[in-house]
Amino acid sequence: MKLSYLLVGAALLASCSAEHKSEMDVFIDDLMSKMTLEEKIGQLNLPAAQGAIVTGETRGEENVVARQIKEGLAGGIFNMKGVDNIRDTQRMAVEESRLGIPLLFGMDVIHGYETIFPLPLGMACTWDMDDVERSARIAAIESTADGLNWTFSPMVDICRDPRWGRMAEGGGEDPYLGSEIAKAMVRGYQNGNLADSTTMMACVKHFALYGGAEAGRDYNTVDMSHQNMYNYYFGPYKAAVEAGAGSVMSSFNVVDGVPATGNRWLLTDVLRDQWDFDGFVVTDYGAITEMTPHGLGDLQQVSAMALKAGVDMDMMSDGFINTLKRSLEEGKVTEADIDKACRRILEAKYRLGLFDDPYRYCDSQRAASQIYTPEHRKAARDIAAKSFVLLKNDGGTLPLKKQGTIALIGPMADTRSNIYGVWAGTADASKYKSLRESMEECIGDKAVLLYSKGCNFCYDEVLEANHAGWLPVRDGRGDAELHAEAIALAKKADVIIYAGNELANASGEASSRSDLSLPDTQLDLLKELKRLGKPIVMLNFTGRSTVMTWENENIPAIMNVWFGGSEAGDAICDVVFGEKSPSGKLVTSIPKNMGQIPVYYNHLPTGRPQEKWFSKFRSAYQDVDNDPLYPFGYGLSYTTFEYADLRLDTDEITEDGQINVSVKVTNTGNHDADEIVQMYISDPVASISRPVKELKGFKRISLKAGESKTVDFTITSDQLKFYNGDIDYACEPGEFIVMVGPNSRDVMSERFTLK
Repeated sequence: MKLSYLLVGAALLASCSAEHKSEMDVFIDDLMSKMTLEEKIGQLNLPAAQGAIVTGETRGEENVVARQIKEGLAGGIFNMKGVDNIRDTQRMAVEESRLGIPLLFGMDVIHGYETIFPLPLGMACTWDMDDVERSARIAAIESTADGLNWTFSPMVDICRDPRWGRMAEGGGEDPYLGSEIAKAMVRGYQNGNLADSTTMMACVKHFALYGGAEAGRDYNTVDMSHQNMYNYYFGPYKAAVEAGAGSVMSSFNVVDGVPATGNRWLLTDVLRDQWDFDGFVVTDYGAITEMTPHGLGDLQQVSAMALKAGVDMDMMSDGFINTLKRSLEEGKVTEADIDKACRRILEAKYRLGLFDDPYRYCDSQRAASQIYTPEHRKAARDIAAKSFVLLKNDGGTLPLKKQGTIALIGPMADTRSNIYGVWAGTADASKYKSLRESMEECIGDKAVLLYSKGCNFCYDEVLEANHAGWLPVRDGRGDAELHAEAIALAKKADVIIYAGNELANASGEASSRSDLSLPDTQLDLLKELKRLGKPIVMLNFTGRSTVMTWENENIPAIMNVWFGGSEAGDAICDVVFGEKSPSGKLVTSIPKNMGQIPVYYNHLPTGRPQEKWFSKFRSAYQDVDNDPLYPFGYGLSYTTFEYADLRLDTDEITEDGQINVSVKVTNTGNHDADEIVQMYISDPVASISRPVKELKGFKRISLKAGESKTVDFTITSDQLKFYNGDIDYACEPGEFIVMVGPNSRDVMSERFTLK
């Protein structure tokens, strides 16, 4: 093993006093003094394991990645799964390269490793930061047990346009909630100690503004004011950085007309100088290459531009290793630029403890005992049940009793490979249950369960193939035959459960949709089922807000189950049959029709505000009001809650003071349940136009049937601050309105003054 320079570093450490360089700095100084220019540039290169997630990717002598590793021309590898593969590849780096510098191993561990949790959008709907952190902690334990030490997560992009498929990966439309989620995810992955072999380095993405793509079309233009950036979009990135995230990923889109990957204002002025980020920046896949079609120059030009802007590692463009030496010779970059980036990569490896033990994440015994354990599965099942959002429940249709005959119908009813959702490349679908399998096990002999797929995803085979991706599910019998089978079966049932809407790959990257209504063949089937006059429960599988106006008018019970992870089938049964009460709340507004998009709760007021319905010369549509179908923060339970006695202990606050807010919440129904109490604040008079309301606090509480609790919030001047016209972060004296309720629409309010 070629780690002899460790001994030299140790000797140097002994001569260093506390007022001089840190141990890490001394070690890296010594290492970099031994590195050639090519080896320094090599640390900035991040290739993928060839063939993606397969075995033995780097072993062959003719393998390009293997040659790069042996020549010290790779700083890390991504998309390699399996502790044995990773150990073999790490051995190549530390024993067959000149200096033996260990590799980073990264993967898109987005919502779990083999124990899969709900999609991040669904996870956000729990509003439970302990559970968010726990999910990331379990993901880190399993990932590191299998050899990984770096995850390309959390994705913290704010998204107001559900046409964008990557809404599925984030925390919704609100920056306050998104910031809390970002911090919890970083805590879960890194656990305050990167050198622990059960923690992994987080990578905050996509910096920045990726969720603001015009028309919800992936990779499209982003154009917004700096006030919008700072007040709406930057918050979660900043929160993740402040939580100690070790790396940040640049986004594909332009910012102020310059691609984020080459944007010095974004990557240096904001990220490093304003926010004091001290980790490293990696590009998204091929982002340096993609600067060329943006119109910024050839590969050499854009590579130099990215390095000068603040990028430290090039993912899959080969721009740094192929052009930086020439750019240095031509004076386009300096050796100091290269050294700065190289140092940041080496610092990350030092903090991960890889120089002490490059195999610290390669314990095969851990891989055999710490992945997809009963304990992890139980956590995923419990959290999934908390993520489901009950949108409608007329006449107490839910929960169902385990009796009579139940018809389970729909394209999501009996699929293992779709139920856990997109962005789960490390999942093992063979271990998971479909909803049908879970329901058969749950019901046992207490009721009769009938099953029919009922229809394909949509009539158009080509469109379905686009949505299905690498998980083809189309039934060759045709929709007419499938419809007929489902109707005949439903006629025998007492109640119908419909499981459908999106397939897993209909959400996620490169999965933008222009029409978010229920696909045609599914809607036709639901209309036929409705004509039978039987109670229908719709389980809406989706990774985004979808248009459900017809469903809201015609289906008695609707529950968004998102894509609930590896234990989704059992979790759905827990809620549908009343073992648990649904408690999820929306983190994204659901529109009445496509024309309302983007619709979000924290919008600015207008000089011509709309009345409830259309009136001329008002900010309104002629054919629909401005309100969403279901507002941000909305979600029903199997019980009911009453809010009363909103009180402030004072109606005045100074900049260094605080106000205590209290509200009494009573469970007025017959089920024990959780409620998420939400506090919003409005600033009606300010130096710039301010949102009609902003989330500034929330608490999840548990209440037994008939029980009351007083819920307390504290308001300080920090919650009243915003970025003003000069992009100064400050609060302004004046009147404010505090609102508390079960969602962003149904609130009680009181006024107070900041002196």
